[in-house]
Amino acid sequence: MSEDFDYIVVGAGSAGCVLAARLSEDPATRVLLLEAGPPDRSLWIHLPIGYGKTMWSDKYNWRFSTDPDPNMNGRRIYWPRGKTLGGSSAINGLIYIRGQREDYDHWAALGNTGWGYDDVLPYFVKSEGNQRGAIPLHGGDGPLKVSDIGAKHELIEAFIGGAQQIGRSSVQRTEDFNGATQEGAGYYQLTTHKGWRVSTAKAYLDPARGRPNLRIETDAFAAGLIMEGTRAVGVRYRQGGEMKEARCSAEVLLCAGSLQSPQLLQLSGIGPRALLAKHGIPLVVDAPGVGENLQDHLQIRLSYECTKPITTNDQLNSVFGQARIGLQWLLFRSGPLAIGINQGGCFMRALQGSDGEPEAKTPDIQFHVATLSADMAGGKVHPYSGFTMSICQLRPESRGHVRIRSADPFEAPEMQPNYLSTYLDRRTTVAGMKAARAIAESAAMKPYVKREVKPGPEASDDAALLEFARNNGATIFHPTGTCRMGSDALAVVDTRLRVNGTTGLRVIDCSVMPTLVSGNTNAPAVMLAEKAADMIREDARRKS
Repeated sequence: MSEDFDYIVVGAGSAGCVLAARLSEDPATRVLLLEAGPPDRSLWIHLPIGYGKTMWSDKYNWRFSTDPDPNMNGRRIYWPRGKTLGGSSAINGLIYIRGQREDYDHWAALGNTGWGYDDVLPYFVKSEGNQRGAIPLHGGDGPLKVSDIGAKHELIEAFIGGAQQIGRSSVQRTEDFNGATQEGAGYYQLTTHKGWRVSTAKAYLDPARGRPNLRIETDAFAAGLIMEGTRAVGVRYRQGGEMKEARCSAEVLLCAGSLQSPQLLQLSGIGPRALLAKHGIPLVVDAPGVGENLQDHLQIRLSYECTKPITTNDQLNSVFGQARIGLQWLLFRSGPLAIGINQGGCFMRALQGSDGEPEAKTPDIQFHVATLSADMAGGKVHPYSGFTMSICQLRPESRGHVRIRSADPFEAPEMQPNYLSTYLDRRTTVAGMKAARAIAESAAMKPYVKREVKPGPEASDDAALLEFARNNGATIFHPTGTCRMGSDALAVVDTRLRVNGTTGLRVIDCSVMPTLVSGNTNAPAVMLAEKAADMIREDARRKS
């Protein structure tokens, strides 16, 4: 591209849209935003329940798969990632969760000054436009709209009641998972507004599109960085079958996510020396941590047949039901089409010691509860009245990696999550499954359970539950950590998110997380970008 820019943002996802919008607020700052996917024009992107469609879309989804995982009986795990304006925020489950105070204080304790909870909270508040208004710990007028689900559901009410009845692991009802404490059972808030999805493209990019200093290029597949010595000066990308270049005077900002940001660094000569030599890539910076430290939440789905025709399955499997929920949305912007898949949830301490007391000081398991059950492969709704309780371990110890397979930028990298590779992860996952069963058998929930479809009665002990997890576990779409922030030899970026050993280059997405946060990752990704935008402007002012 003949014209130069101040900043090039690579990836218009949860972080990239925020950065491009914030940096272009200054009319003197020229910003180029590159997105590999197409524009976000599909109705299924903007309709909350469209998540069931976009999860399997070839057009709007990278549809990655991991390498065979030895801890998952050699299975390849499907990893959807967004490929459109908004990135994964355009195809995700819409749940607004920040994580625990302790997650961020742990980052700071690891040496990441400026990333404790009190440091990041203002950026959560700044970004948030909660329908409840500007109440303590929340923002009321930020770009990212956050809404209550609305009408209560009989089945979710039973789940919340059951979570309060299961002995020492029981939790109290909560109205706010992002309040002073995360622990509790209740309804999720969603990134929706008046029945529509609010991706970061909708929240941040749409209001900025008319700025003459912001250029947005879609179908622009980044193939590598242009490096002059150890300084990043531009990006090579493919668009319309043609290879192009764009250059910048200030910085290249990688926002391609935990799978493709490390891939782009490795392709550009920034990564482990031996890996780059293997693929004939000239070394720019020997950075052994690039692509390591991969973490993800492993989702185990327990599905049930309901005794009453009150689930979304019943509506979707009936022509009358489909018409009814369609009218609900058209007339009132409410009902299943406006909600998505998961309505209720729970954060609890499920793993117990020999004394029966919880081992963790804060919740170690998250529940996603859907008034719907469907096949994982393709998302086809089951023909019976069904619902799902999914659990995931919040802070897994298992670590994997992302590594290029070749010097070809268009070949997906090797992705190895190494799920369930530690004793703690296996114990906690089984404890979470047993907690789900206990809720299903509680006095509040039992009247709604006709049968447990999966794992089913044949999974009668811990070993069988673990084997079910190995054979059926799936991602809950939260890969992080592959460009870890820190000050040690394996850290990829510093606390200003600058790539160590380089100039003019930062990574700003969930790959910089030292450890995975305790919950869904979209809101933290937005926070990271909000904070990064301020740091970038501060650093630019210091240089001028």
